[in-house]
Amino acid sequence: MKKIYEGIFKEGNQIFTLNLVEGIRVYNEKILKKSGKEYRSWNPYRSKMAGAILKGAEAPIKKDSRILYLGVANGTTASHFSDIALNGMIYGVEISFRAMKDFIKLCKKRYNLIPIIADANKPEMYEAIVENVDLIYQDISQRNQVQIFLKNMEKFEPKNGIAMIKARSIDVAKKPNEVFKEVEKKIEERYKIRKVIKLSPYAKDHIAIFV
Repeated sequence: MKKIYEGIFKEGNQIFTLNLVEGIRVYNEKILKKSGKEYRSWNPYRSKMAGAILKGAEAPIKKDSRILYLGVANGTTASHFSDIALNGMIYGVEISFRAMKDFIKLCKKRYNLIPIIADANKPEMYEAIVENVDLIYQDISQRNQVQIFLKNMEKFEPKNGIAMIKARSIDVAKKPNEVFKEVEKKIEERYKIRKVIKLSPYAKDHIAIFV
């Protein structure tokens, strides 16, 4: 088991995080026990962040990271952030009641997850709860996903931002590469893009933008 980033490990072509809650799986992921420690496999087909890491992205998540997660859904990726940010906090924003029910169950088992049921289009709804975040991570499949990302970046002013962009959600009539160019141009008007990674084969017509 080789450590590749803080809290992230690799063996073969798989990456893992140390399980914060030993003995409990979150999404039926593979569990590996080595030298008295329990590792959870981070599935790139279930988590775009895992796919980005396997394709060369650096993970800007530290032990004390405070993360605003927009579109947290049922918490698959957030659970791995929770494994890494042991002394930090992950604020999970989700508008779907159904997905939030699953996420709340996860939050009860993990002390560094906070559920927020809200519309990410309206950061003013949760700005009183979210404090001093250093990373915004967004995975929202909406037509205005770029505007949502930029609005939250401006409101909370984190050091880093990661946007998982789904071309087909923005404009199904255009070729994905055309959509990606337009998205990059919009984001570059306000922030410095550090890296852009195509997420194929893990997620079709998706890119990860790191700012």
